[in-house]
Amino acid sequence: MMKHAWLPLSIVGIALWAVVGSSIHADAPKIVPPVAKDQPAKTAPVVAVAKPAAVPAKSGQPLAIDAAIALDEPTVSSLASSPCDDLTFLRRVHFDLVGGPPTVAEARAFLADKDSARRSRLIDRLLANPDHSWYWSQVLDAWWMERRPAKHVDAKLWRDYLRDSLAQGKGLDTLVKEMLTADGTDEKTRPAARFVLDRELDTHLVVRDISRLFLGANLQCAQCHDHPRIDNYKQAHYHGLLAYFQRTYLFDDPKLKKKVLAEKADGEVEFQSVFDPKKITRKRAPGVPGGPERPDPVLAKDQLYISAPAKEVRGVPRHSRRSLLANDLTAGKALARNLANRFWAQLLGKGVVHPLDQIHEDNPPSHPALLDSLTETLLQARYDHKALLRVICNSAAYQRGGEARAGQPKNAEDRLLIARLRPLSPEQMGHALLFATGQVEAERKALGAKATPEAVWPRVEAQAAPFIAVLAAQPGNPDQFEARLEQALFLANHGHLQQFLPPRPGNLMERLLAEKDPAKAADELYLAVFTRLSSADEKVEMARALQEKDKQTALRDLLWALLGSAEFRFIG
Repeated sequence: MMKHAWLPLSIVGIALWAVVGSSIHADAPKIVPPVAKDQPAKTAPVVAVAKPAAVPAKSGQPLAIDAAIALDEPTVSSLASSPCDDLTFLRRVHFDLVGGPPTVAEARAFLADKDSARRSRLIDRLLANPDHSWYWSQVLDAWWMERRPAKHVDAKLWRDYLRDSLAQGKGLDTLVKEMLTADGTDEKTRPAARFVLDRELDTHLVVRDISRLFLGANLQCAQCHDHPRIDNYKQAHYHGLLAYFQRTYLFDDPKLKKKVLAEKADGEVEFQSVFDPKKITRKRAPGVPGGPERPDPVLAKDQLYISAPAKEVRGVPRHSRRSLLANDLTAGKALARNLANRFWAQLLGKGVVHPLDQIHEDNPPSHPALLDSLTETLLQARYDHKALLRVICNSAAYQRGGEARAGQPKNAEDRLLIARLRPLSPEQMGHALLFATGQVEAERKALGAKATPEAVWPRVEAQAAPFIAVLAAQPGNPDQFEARLEQALFLANHGHLQQFLPPRPGNLMERLLAEKDPAKAADELYLAVFTRLSSADEKVEMARALQEKDKQTALRDLLWALLGSAEFRFIG
């Protein structure tokens, strides 16, 4: 058997992951994945992309994204890259809205669509696709639970809760309220209590994560004193959040035989600064950073409790500070601003404020008008995440190409003049491997008329889980792309991936083996793996593989090499 010319590509991909991949992050120089030399030059497609407007379309409406960027970056009209080609956009928006690449059939159909509004129509279809809620429930799970193990709440029930909430159009502010107020006593609402229960009600951990994940401000260093480097982060802010949870405790419910949340009607927060030589003790009532303190209402002693704490009685006060937090947190713009920044980072590769948990005056947004526009869009849509995703994906900024333009500065990515190369998230990578090999299509074919999202997605999640586990950050840490040797070795050697390579009814290998025309087979392969057409050189390599005595092994090696390449691992 001949030595396949494509096998070194896999080694190059693994080397890129293990050696330089760990340096690829939001602030790194642009790294372009390898593409065949004779790929045809990409031309700017004819698509309907909204042009920046000088003023909002209607009084009181948020400034359009591209108009906001133009205010912050006046050179955008002369230095911005052209729109990306249709297949690049198709792959990008599929990963961002439904978590995986398009099928070959979807790619061919999109190429054949000549309607100038095809991109906006595709965005609407993907947002309406049930797969959207399945995927974005995983995104929110990774954001808010940071892959912590399930301790008191079944992780599947938690994800079901997130998915059903998104499918019902529930606002993100409502989700946050439910997560903070659920006490775990009602089986219907218990999944929402996972945010607190599976942090073991470690009050300092809960306060840190509420400040980071909901307010975009990591107040951990303000626990014992004002933050030494960030003037906006005060010790009083930290303890104001702590006061909301100071009275809440874990309770072993004798009937449910489970941990639930209980609360007392007394208990005050007192603190001293370790830098204060006088050691003055201060008291702090509940209050969100930048907001007023919220003193307790005056109640008679016999009116303090709905259910007073006792040995086997869960404490339920008439005034709940924890419930008060849910209202205070969603009353201002801080939550919306933080969420808008995180959604932008998810789709564009870097937040308008970066790092995401460092929103403060000394770390201003790169594009202030843009962040204001995103925040107001989310507020006016009543925290409808689809409304925010729709305006982002329809923007010229999102649809920007990765081809550099003459005169662009070195920081063109940060100035939103060119598309940023983004690594696939662990979930996207796991899904991509299953979609590219045709495993998902094979599962749908096997299920036939029963191939509903409820039937297909649990199988996809189970099969993707080993990939996600090896690519994900350690529990309790935010996801950040970090190429590690074990990841490359897993993809290069582990049998879990190999099981999806042999032919199966409906999968990619079956289609490749059935195709006699090398050019058509090459396009089938490269559309499935990279969502692009094959080059002339790649067609030649496919012809060689199809002439092999052991054709299946040759095709398997080729497919395996492509799945291990840098081009597969990144979104252009």
